[in-house]
Amino acid sequence: MRIIAGEARGRRIDAPAGRNTRPTLDRIRENMFNILQADIPESRILDLFAGSGALSLEAISRGAASAVLVDSDRKASMIQKQNAESLRFNDRTRLYCCDWTRAIRTLQEEKQKFDIIFLDPPYAMTDLRTVFTSLIPLMEKESMIVLEHEAGKSVSVPPEFMIVKDRSWGFCAVTVYRLNTEGD
Repeated sequence: MRIIAGEARGRRIDAPAGRNTRPTLDRIRENMFNILQADIPESRILDLFAGSGALSLEAISRGAASAVLVDSDRKASMIQKQNAESLRFNDRTRLYCCDWTRAIRTLQEEKQKFDIIFLDPPYAMTDLRTVFTSLIPLMEKESMIVLEHEAGKSVSVPPEFMIVKDRSWGFCAVTVYRLNTEGD
């Protein structure tokens, strides 16, 4: 895998070995960032189920201010640390090796806010209502959740969220959500 654009363009990053993670393919990441390019500069990123950290690291390379990477898999966290250090992004990244619920609780206690939240859960995890609801306190009015999921599969999210963009490439789909703030 490699960083596609920005200050670390062309630099290689590693992915954890084994079947516990599913790295986002370079071409999917490139298409995803084409959709998000105007929102990336100076953004604060939260990357849940971060795996190798490719999405966050790509965002930082393209101008994001900072990223928090969360994954419960120890090997994935070690790879994230290694990738951040090799790209010299460790001053702009924070790593949490824990369950997503614990990380969100900690971030809420710290009153953290994020502009872009990447979600790349296991494809079998299709009921995301609890995850989305728990993210609301971490969101600003214009924040977005970028969900990577299996194409053609239905995903459950709370009614407070509206789809802004929806794209698919082969077996992979990306749906961008925002809080529905109409009537505020």
